[in-house]
Amino acid sequence: MNTKAGYVTIIGKPNAGKSTLMNQLLGEKLSIITNKPQTTRKRVLGILTKEDCQIIFLDTPGILNPNYLLQEKMMEFVFRSVQDADIILMIIDITDDPDGNKTFKDEKISEILEKKNKKIILLLNKVDLSEEKDLNKLENMFREKSGIEDVIPVSALRGFNVDLLLNMLANKLPDHPKYYPDDQLTDEPERFFVSEIIREKILDIYKDEIPYSVEVGIEEFKERERGKDYISALIYVERESQKPIIIGKQGATIKKLGEVARDAIEEFLQRQVYLELRVKVRSKWRSEEKYLKNFGYFPDHD
Repeated sequence: MNTKAGYVTIIGKPNAGKSTLMNQLLGEKLSIITNKPQTTRKRVLGILTKEDCQIIFLDTPGILNPNYLLQEKMMEFVFRSVQDADIILMIIDITDDPDGNKTFKDEKISEILEKKNKKIILLLNKVDLSEEKDLNKLENMFREKSGIEDVIPVSALRGFNVDLLLNMLANKLPDHPKYYPDDQLTDEPERFFVSEIIREKILDIYKDEIPYSVEVGIEEFKERERGKDYISALIYVERESQKPIIIGKQGATIKKLGEVARDAIEEFLQRQVYLELRVKVRSKWRSEEKYLKNFGYFPDHD
């Protein structure tokens, strides 16, 4: 049987709906989702396999101008994912960027659009919050942008036009054997998703700068034939003053974090776990190469 297969990279500004869209396309929650910008820090790969087609989605960090080394590495994930792509999905939140100026005038996005060998599909997200007459006007306006092959209005949250998009992607992918086994959903190990789930709950629970100063490392991950799996995770912060904020009065906040994270991890893994959380200070880890390497922000180059 002739099959189609290829890589589809999702890009956009922070909080445009990239991770929500990928989860909808896959029908599985792989990328963590919060209402805070810069939730995604690394490339997350998700595989959708059908009988005659395999679409490999790459969810990427929101495109921004980096202020420190971590953000520089985040942008490297974006550009490497774009290089790997057969098709680029560029997503715009039309409630935040109705004329596309924030997106199309961004220097880094302009650099991506100049890659002439890439098929670029523009997705107008959150159309459920826009009136139809305005939407038609927007579609016509965006179709005139150079480098855009197609424009599709979508609602990543509600799944509107997801099937239409999947059919379009399947038709546009190159003829190629499947890259992965039919039952494989991602290339990341379970401990990656466990650390991401814990970080998602930190983003949900804590305010202001705290979530952006946090990284999560899995120290131990023991699967047990009997009883609950054992997971020990370290929450790294940048300053001593942040440690008591994570812990909370008499340990109340970190206990709450542990409960909600454990529930989400058990739902993801489909088995019970015992989760242990500890907090450690790593001064200026977001700007130190040695720490970022340990946290996986310097992936080996192919």
